[in-house]
Amino acid sequence: MPSVLEDDDAGTESEKLQLGEVGRQPSSQVGKATRQLRASWTEVGVRGPEDGPSSLDGNDQDRGEREGEEEDKDEEEKLGGEESVISDEDYDTDLELGEVDLSNNNLGDKGARAIAAMLKENGTLVRLNLSGNLFTDRSAEFLGPALVTNTKLQHLDMSYNALREQAGQILGDALSENMGLRSVSLAWNGIRGRGAVMLAEGLGGNISLRAVDLSFNGFGKEGAVALGQALKENNVLEELNVSNNRIPPEGAVRLAAGLKVNKTIKSLNMGRNPIQNAGCYGILKSLLENRDSAMEALDFASIMVNQDFEELHAKVKEILPALTINHGGRIGTFGKAKA
Repeated sequence: MPSVLEDDDAGTESEKLQLGEVGRQPSSQVGKATRQLRASWTEVGVRGPEDGPSSLDGNDQDRGEREGEEEDKDEEEKLGGEESVISDEDYDTDLELGEVDLSNNNLGDKGARAIAAMLKENGTLVRLNLSGNLFTDRSAEFLGPALVTNTKLQHLDMSYNALREQAGQILGDALSENMGLRSVSLAWNGIRGRGAVMLAEGLGGNISLRAVDLSFNGFGKEGAVALGQALKENNVLEELNVSNNRIPPEGAVRLAAGLKVNKTIKSLNMGRNPIQNAGCYGILKSLLENRDSAMEALDFASIMVNQDFEELHAKVKEILPALTINHGGRIGTFGKAKA
């Protein structure tokens, strides 16, 4: 389907349809209305390719049929002959919606550039879903600076894209300076290597994020080590998902070092990583050594644990009675895990 963000023509038509006889307003009002419209264009629902061509004004079939004075006349007739002028109050009502879903539109790098320009101007958007849009590292070059500038966006989903190592570096820098986001999902990308390390470092310096989903990337050992350091520094993060990240036992143990001092993490998902019983044991042991831990849920899905882990779990339950643990089942009794 044609991208709704390919150029400015769609936005121009939408402005004409919504502003009506805007040409007869004082120039100051026209400028203000145009800026507000630009800031709020994303508030209109946009569907994915399966729903056919999408529209910013909900009236694609009539587009091109009403131009110039005929357009103004039709708009006036709809309003009983009254002049179609949208007040500031009307804009405020639209902007209060605050939720936009642009997922699965294959917007690509060009779309990311347009969205970044919008984020730099928009001061009301709260939630933005950009999942499944073929964003690449080039897209991150546009979106990173926008996330530094924008302080109102609270929830961002950029999962199921093609973000790689460079994107991790750019977004890491952006998150270290961002002061508005409460949750972000970068799941199902390809962030690894230096990008994973720098993204983790960015999380360490962030002061607003409460939930972060990094599942299905490639953080590996080095990324897990960096996450451990981030958990030592961060004092606001509550939920962290790093499942399916190729993290080995040593990586899990190094991440656990951050859990020994962290006082805010409530939920940690380490499932489907090759951390084995040793990694699970090391993470659980870190909670036993942290009397101020806020941990409520540990997820070790598909990872087998042994009797030693179960015995340690019983001890941890004495200081964290609300703690729940999910794992892949218990294997036979072996020697004590070296964590």
